[in-house]
Amino acid sequence: MSTQNKIISLLFAILLGFILIFGGFIYYSITQYSYRNFHERLHIRAITTAKIELDFHKDASYMKEFKSEYLEKLAKEKDFIVALDTLTDKNTYARQIGVPSKFISDVILKKEASGNSETRFFTGIKYKVAGKEYLVIVSAENYYNTHHVVFLRQLLIATFIVSILLTLFVSFWFSDKITKPLKEISDKVNEIGAGNLNLRIPNIEDNQELAVLTDTFNSMLDRLETSFEAQNNFVSNASHELRTPLTTIIAEADLALSKDRDINRYKDTLQIILSEAEKLNNKTQALLYLAQTGFSKQNLKFEECRVDELLIDVKHTLNNINPENKLQFQFSNLPKKHERLIVSGNKQLLLLAISNVVSNAIKYSKNDEVKCIVYWEKDTIVVSIEDKGIGVPEAEIPFLFDPFFRASNTREFEGYGIGLPLTRNIIRLHGGELEFQSNIPKGLIVRIKLPILQD
Repeated sequence: MSTQNKIISLLFAILLGFILIFGGFIYYSITQYSYRNFHERLHIRAITTAKIELDFHKDASYMKEFKSEYLEKLAKEKDFIVALDTLTDKNTYARQIGVPSKFISDVILKKEASGNSETRFFTGIKYKVAGKEYLVIVSAENYYNTHHVVFLRQLLIATFIVSILLTLFVSFWFSDKITKPLKEISDKVNEIGAGNLNLRIPNIEDNQELAVLTDTFNSMLDRLETSFEAQNNFVSNASHELRTPLTTIIAEADLALSKDRDINRYKDTLQIILSEAEKLNNKTQALLYLAQTGFSKQNLKFEECRVDELLIDVKHTLNNINPENKLQFQFSNLPKKHERLIVSGNKQLLLLAISNVVSNAIKYSKNDEVKCIVYWEKDTIVVSIEDKGIGVPEAEIPFLFDPFFRASNTREFEGYGIGLPLTRNIIRLHGGELEFQSNIPKGLIVRIKLPILQD
């Protein structure tokens, strides 16, 4: 049975059970009230009859006139008065007036009793006048029970039928409302394949549980997309980027072997082969490292790292490589609590990622001033690297994460185009984000956002 049918069945059973219980309670309460109310009326008539006929010794015509004037008319009403000392055979008398013999016995024993036989109701009292006891019995047909209760029963049955239809409609509507987001998620998931891992499930704002599910699934897609990108880029880019140095090495080796040459020519050839082999080695290692960081953090050791200390280490490293750099830190907006500077991560990878961004800023600004601003934003620590270099054309910013992509204005600078994709993978492994923005009037702003370590 599908989830939708289970919801329909369960909801229908619950609503139907509630309607049955509620309808039964109403029917039982009203019929019981009808019985009690009618017996009370008969009890009043029995006392009235006893007082008028036994206390005041009025005849039947006076009693009839009194009832018609002061009491509500009851269908087929009958009054019976008999002295107890003359009642020799209770069974015979009970049959004569149309009541059970046990009812007569209950009236004599309890001084008051009520009962009914189908639609006929009767009430009796034992009344004592001048030392003599009498049985006063009043019976009548319960018009309310024979007409109004029947109408109520029919009304409840009709209401029950309508309620079944309404309950079915509500059940189908409610189940469709619940399962519709699930169907949409399922349809969207079926659209996602290896060729379009960039697709994501839209956020569901009015359902917290499904929102958590979609966020979890989208996070999984982020990891899968990164892994697929890393593998696909390794294959496609390796064939492209590795072909040039390999071709050069083969060509130089063939040329050197084609005929005898002097020793200096062989040295030049070997120097070219060594240079191309080093390029080949650097690209291969970069590609392997890029692919490795695109998978997961399961095999990485994470620890508490203070972002300000990481930046100081980056500064020391860059000073050793390029003493002329003009990197400046701005720590004026740091949070007062040092706990908000701590992130969970792999220190070596974070150093590599930040160093890549900072060294790019220094390189492409030709050692001009580079600002590194650190500030706290909600549950995120932000490292903003701002330079006044050549920048990146606005149209080319979306391609910066493509391995081996280099902006059109970087031809005079050396590089492989692997640093930023590698940095992006490292930041993703740490649950962070990497953002780019043009620095008006010139240069580039790169923001590294990392989630702080939660208590």
